Amino acid sequence: MLSREGLREYVGGALWVWPGIASLVALVLGLAISQVTIDAESPLAPLAFQGTADDARALLTTITSTVVTVIALVLGLTVVALQLASTQFSPRLLRNFLRDRSTQVVLSVFMATFVYSTAGLYTVGLSEGGRTEEFPRLAVSGAMILLFASLAMVVYFADHLAHSIQIDAVTTRAERGALRVARGQLGTSEQSRPQPPPWAVPLVAMRSGYIQTAHPEGLLPLASRHGVSIALRHRVGEHVITGTTLALMWAPSATDPVPDAEMFSRALDEAVTIGFERTLQQDITFGMRQLTDVACKALSPAINDPYTAVQAIDHLSVIFCAIAIRPLGDDVARDPKGVSMVLVPGRRFGEHVAVLCGMIRRYGASEPIVCLALLRLLSSCAALIGDDPARRAAIEKQVTLIVLDAERKIGQPDDLHAVRAAAEVIGYPRPITP
Repeated sequence: MLSREGLREYVGGALWVWPGIASLVALVLGLAISQVTIDAESPLAPLAFQGTADDARALLTTITSTVVTVIALVLGLTVVALQLASTQFSPRLLRNFLRDRSTQVVLSVFMATFVYSTAGLYTVGLSEGGRTEEFPRLAVSGAMILLFASLAMVVYFADHLAHSIQIDAVTTRAERGALRVARGQLGTSEQSRPQPPPWAVPLVAMRSGYIQTAHPEGLLPLASRHGVSIALRHRVGEHVITGTTLALMWAPSATDPVPDAEMFSRALDEAVTIGFERTLQQDITFGMRQLTDVACKALSPAINDPYTAVQAIDHLSVIFCAIAIRPLGDDVARDPKGVSMVLVPGRRFGEHVAVLCGMIRRYGASEPIVCLALLRLLSSCAALIGDDPARRAAIEKQVTLIVLDAERKIGQPDDLHAVRAAAEVIGYPRPITP
């Protein structure tokens, strides 16, 4: 399961995989079509190429050279889009552009056309080293069809690229990625996590990188068989270093024997995926971080675009409202006897709000429309959480901080009045110093 999960993540973000598959399919398809013989009375005769062998070779040569030029153009435009997204919005958005399925499909069509036409040059007009007028005419017609498809893809890609670098498309893509994670399991326990006892044994990380996925259910059978409990020290999305403590393992009492720690470290390495980058497999904070980066960069003096920050906050509101009604916290797997458990720490709702809203609040405290956008986000969450005291307290604290920062940064009384009025609409009195 872990191998399939990692393979699916890699394939989704690799620009060469689908073009490579399309090239192989084009070779097989060209070989199959070249075996089709069409006589003058065949119903497929009107579809067959009507020129000579020299005409066919000239056509395939032209198609090959044209497609190579177009591929270079498309790759150049893609690099420009990646550079613009990195500098204008956030470097963490690059993976979203690399995973764009439309770009992968366009490159696949171009590569299929190039490979199909180039392979045809080996057979069209040549036979055993000599010239011949016998050639697979239907296969040459297929090259023409692929050429028209490639030209259509050029127009489509230009339109797609122009739309994909718009702020609405960028933020919507980040929002959808985070919502896909939100539909999975974000935690099973919001209670205070148990503290490992003094006799707990450290399990070290066998590689450096970011924790991409963690599956406690995969480690539970081994822990249950030896009667021990395991608790990771790091959340999904956090960075670990080889040789440092990744988790702690302990027996029910100090007198109980503890199994081989090296064996459990190897098992932990299989249950926890560590890679060189953060992904959206289980890390919903990474998706929200992308939108937070867009908002913070828009509020920087170099860009100074508060409305872009407001748009990013609006998309963050969708994600926060999705997790406001979901169980959050630690992911805990327990055996039926209740003796062993495997715990992966997770963030509570209050931690998400404090970290992500707090960053935008500190950058945008002097801009009323940013403060009002944050208050709308909190108001939407407050309408969904009901009477949950912990989550309501987290929202109340953030409302307090927003108004306090606004009072400190905003000098115009009318602007400040709007922020105070929006805070009162949420249902809280005028904030006081926390």
